[in-house]
Amino acid sequence: MEDKLNQFFSENNFDFQEPHSGHLDRFERALNAQKIPRTSWKWMSVAASIVLVVGFYLGVGHQKRQLDLADVSPKMEEVQTYFVSTIYQELKTLEENRSLDTEKIIENALEELEELEDVYATFVVELTKNGKQTRVISAMIKNYQQRLLVLENTLKQIENVKKIKFEKNETYL
Repeated sequence: MEDKLNQFFSENNFDFQEPHSGHLDRFERALNAQKIPRTSWKWMSVAASIVLVVGFYLGVGHQKRQLDLADVSPKMEEVQTYFVSTIYQELKTLEENRSLDTEKIIENALEELEELEDVYATFVVELTKNGKQTRVISAMIKNYQQRLLVLENTLKQIENVKKIKFEKNETYL
């Protein structure tokens, strides 16, 4: 270990000379000199974050919230929940019955439902703009009823297709 240390010092050329005159004084002055305050980016980043949060909060507060049927009253919320859950169940049943024979029937029904949803979106805008008018609320409920009717009729058509296919298969057996 001692050999390696001696070898290191002998191979490297170290400066053992005295520093220039006044070096110690300059060094002490530099240490004792008051530092110039720098702009702290921390407080600026905190301030910018606060401005962003406040701006976002004010921006969201100024946006007008769209009313839906459920916002009219607790009873209408119940009605909407009933229709939405029933429509969801019917759609699920529709998808379970999807086959090559029923594909066209289902696609037509889904297109019709999409059109009814677009009409419903206009009712939502009208309800938001004009307030809780009975005419608009009634139209929204009728729209839900029409969607259910489309789904029920589609399921009946699918049952008829299945029945016809079954009868046809029995004939060939």
